[in-house]
Amino acid sequence: MQNPLPVLMVPTVGPGAERRRSRYDPRKKMTKPISVLLINESDADADAITRELSASGMEVSRRAATNPDELVAALDETNPEVVIGDHHPERFSACAIMDVLRYESPETPLIVVSETVTGLAAVSCLRAGTEDIVIRKNLKRLPEAIIRALEKRSGLTKLTGRQIEVLRLVAEGHRTREIAERLNLSVKTVESHRGEVMKRLEMHDVVSLVRYALRVGLIPATA
Repeated sequence: MQNPLPVLMVPTVGPGAERRRSRYDPRKKMTKPISVLLINESDADADAITRELSASGMEVSRRAATNPDELVAALDETNPEVVIGDHHPERFSACAIMDVLRYESPETPLIVVSETVTGLAAVSCLRAGTEDIVIRKNLKRLPEAIIRALEKRSGLTKLTGRQIEVLRLVAEGHRTREIAERLNLSVKTVESHRGEVMKRLEMHDVVSLVRYALRVGLIPATA
């Protein structure tokens, strides 16, 4: 008789995630400015980005965030709908930023604004779940990139934090019973959550859920 597989603990939606539910709804006219969190940009670049977004009616907050704890604190303080940052592989990279957003604020897209991005770095950013990459000399396309990113992730705003957890675990390939054990839920409850996710996202099979989770960065793409 084989020994039972150990139950591994997996990250869950962060404690501030429900409090930071996105306010963006593409079906409604924008009544409040889109809130943008700008991190780890130089003063000159931050000023240029802020001018461009402010001219489009967006509200920009700037914070230093060089590690996961600082980013979580910035998310709690500003409750942004979009995060913008540079890609610094040797420091707090886009991949590391996405590792935080994936659990702390999964509806919030990351857009990288950089002077230049090599092909390999671009692939790394996009595989990690970065929504878009904008070169600084082409900042005029940034507002449009933000709108597209929010529309792309608007489906996640229809889900509860628990439903997002279930969606992530389903997309990672875990069976219903494994998900139930990891989240300390009954199998029936997990099945109910999965069914509600499919209903709210208007999807009808697990393959569609996996594709969606990859598309919105809920799980990273493998090489």
